Amino acid sequence: MSDKSEFRNKNMNIFFAGDMEADGDFIPLISDDEDDVDMKKTEMPKELPILPLRNTVLFPGVILPITVGRKKSIKLVNDIYKGDKIIGTVAQKDARVNEPEEKDIYKTGTVAHILKVLEMPDGSTSVIIQGRQRFKINEIVQDEPYHKATVTLLIDALPKDDNREFEAIVGSLKDLSLRIINLSSHIPPETSFAVKNIENPKFLVNFICSNSDIEMKEKQKLIEIEDLKERSIQLLELLSKEVQMLELKNDIQSKVKTDLDRQQREYLLHQQMKTIQDELGGSPIDQEIEELKKRAKNKKWNKEVAEIFNKELKKMNRLNPATGEYSVQLNYLQTLLDLPWSEFTQDNFDLKRAQKILDEDHFGLENVKDRILEYLAVLKLKGDLKSPILCLYGPPGVGKTSLGKSIAKALDRKYVRMSLGGLHDEAEIRGHRKTYIGAMPGRIIQNIKKAKSANPVFILDEIDKVSNDFHGDPASALLEVLDPEQNSSFHDNYLELEFDLSNVMFVATANTLSTISPALRDRMEMIEISGYIVEEKIEIAKRHLIPKQLKAHGVKESQVSFSKNVLEYIIENHTRESGVRTLDKTLAKVIRNIARKIALEEKFNKSLSISDIKEILGPPEFSKEKYQGNDFAGVVTGLAWTAAGGEILFVESSLSKGKGKLTLTGNLGEVMKESAVIALEYIKSHADELDIPQSAFENWNIHIHVPEGAIPKDGPSAGITMATSIASVFTQRKVRNKIAMTGEITLRGKVLPVGGIKEKILAAKRANITDIILSEENKKDIAKIKDIYLKGLNFHFVKEIMDVLNIALLKEKVKKPLKINE
Repeated sequence: MSDKSEFRNKNMNIFFAGDMEADGDFIPLISDDEDDVDMKKTEMPKELPILPLRNTVLFPGVILPITVGRKKSIKLVNDIYKGDKIIGTVAQKDARVNEPEEKDIYKTGTVAHILKVLEMPDGSTSVIIQGRQRFKINEIVQDEPYHKATVTLLIDALPKDDNREFEAIVGSLKDLSLRIINLSSHIPPETSFAVKNIENPKFLVNFICSNSDIEMKEKQKLIEIEDLKERSIQLLELLSKEVQMLELKNDIQSKVKTDLDRQQREYLLHQQMKTIQDELGGSPIDQEIEELKKRAKNKKWNKEVAEIFNKELKKMNRLNPATGEYSVQLNYLQTLLDLPWSEFTQDNFDLKRAQKILDEDHFGLENVKDRILEYLAVLKLKGDLKSPILCLYGPPGVGKTSLGKSIAKALDRKYVRMSLGGLHDEAEIRGHRKTYIGAMPGRIIQNIKKAKSANPVFILDEIDKVSNDFHGDPASALLEVLDPEQNSSFHDNYLELEFDLSNVMFVATANTLSTISPALRDRMEMIEISGYIVEEKIEIAKRHLIPKQLKAHGVKESQVSFSKNVLEYIIENHTRESGVRTLDKTLAKVIRNIARKIALEEKFNKSLSISDIKEILGPPEFSKEKYQGNDFAGVVTGLAWTAAGGEILFVESSLSKGKGKLTLTGNLGEVMKESAVIALEYIKSHADELDIPQSAFENWNIHIHVPEGAIPKDGPSAGITMATSIASVFTQRKVRNKIAMTGEITLRGKVLPVGGIKEKILAAKRANITDIILSEENKKDIAKIKDIYLKGLNFHFVKEIMDVLNIALLKEKVKKPLKINE
């Protein structure tokens, strides 16, 4: 080893590439300029011994220590070292081949001079060789005891001395080499001294080729290039890629180091804070955890929930309080603690008290009150009953939502309300998984938490206005909530636990059932709440609305009073609704006017008159729905249902000379248009019975119009109204006075039942109608309606269209009838 040390000290151009253990592993060096021996001065043997090298390529001028281990290689070195010391070195294609043949080695290699053979202490043999000149194998002439071959020496094509481009390439190679030395951690800095002091461009190129961290195949390609300039350009491309990779690697390492440094700094700061907090009396984090444990001991949850809580608490205890996950975990645990697991309010089973509360808060609504009292009675007797799922449906303003408060008050339960109007995301019901940023429980669980009771009265308001989109279908999520067989194990995505909703009394409200899915409708007990008649509205105003508004505006009951006539005037001229919501707003406006006069100390009538109301509210906003008489042929009064309650509508028909064309106007829907066509075809087929000449349908155009064209109208219930209108206009007979009708028709002349009967009856009463024609099958609906709503009305139940015409049309003709026969 002393010879090797002396050699290193003598030659400063040393380049280390790491520890080498296999054949071909190396510590490359390069000789000074005077060591560049011209092979022309050296006598070449006719047959050159060939030494295969693993994992490396020897370049001319480079001094290379190699470890020789194979028997053939040791035999070759020992024999040649005793002689002229000239061998040929070529690279193996696959380093894993132990006994390489001709096909396993490259053809182009480097003639080498053996400088030194060293026997190492571990028994291995190290050989120091120096590359002299490139060659190409012509033919392998001997395989044993080692390979010999005939070769052709290759001479490098050198650029001219004044080639500036080549000088620039060499300068770039030197700069890139120095940059690689600076960027690479495994190359000693002393190597840059060797690169800077190499003056010979050829040596510099070969030196860099040999010592660059590029693949062996790429090095073989370089040694096969005869033109030194071309070899330099290829080397420049490879070095550029290596620089980019080293810079990227250093950037990544720098970022990782920065992150680790920041984490270590934060850890030390937290440790210091913990020490200070312990000195001051304990850590707030530890106190928070102890508080959670203390609260958990008082919870009445089951074993499963307790295990989950303890597991999640241990997980939080291991987290760094500065991380975002800590706050997520804390929120989850607090949600579990805030929920009323098996915590119930005591129900009040005093049925008389419950009846009194319901009657005080709401006028009418007997069906709903009876159902609530039935539920209380069974619960009182049995002691355990799954809560019913009620759905109150009817027009706006009839007291559906406020009824929920009265139910909660009667039962002594907590009250929560959830509006479903416009809800379109399933996660609003079931919640988000807690792994999401900003995750929270669904609104069902949130409201239960707010109620602090597991058996509140829960109002699901506007259930008919739930929509769906790509976020999911909330109506489907509600199926589990509203199914008594399933909601005992309601699954919320945030909790990932089952929560018992079977003790919750759900009360849903809706304006119409048509938009509620059948599956959802099937799970609820439907209770219809129809509109109020004028007498009921007057009572509601006296009992509830006026006292509420007087209190809200600071006016005493002794300072103002409303007579029955005044209230009736307000209802008929300033409201048009089935409920009392607009009436409530109108009364608020009147009382505000009174409050202003009291504050300004102005004179006013304590007992309000109709003239006072006209002064405060102005002229009537609505003209009362009135029957318009029977002076014109073809004008018939129909009854319609809307989400706001019942309405009367007029069907008008007129004739004009033409070819029997039918025209329909009034913003009619497809179903209503079909009803008009069916009605006309029926009248045509029964023209003889009605004394209508067939020529009338060919010589006269008929135009059917339903007024208020801005309002869309549809549905089959105007069928008998249209048939009566067409029959009247073709016969020119008067329609019976103060009569209205509703019913669907068929081509055979059958009259089918329709819905919304109570609302339609209320609309007829408001319009002073005295007679109503209905289908025979609607008798059952009339039987369910209280007598107070039917007072002053005569009902005619029919099966056929001809029955309708016989009742509705008089024998008397209108004044100035058209001459249909002409």
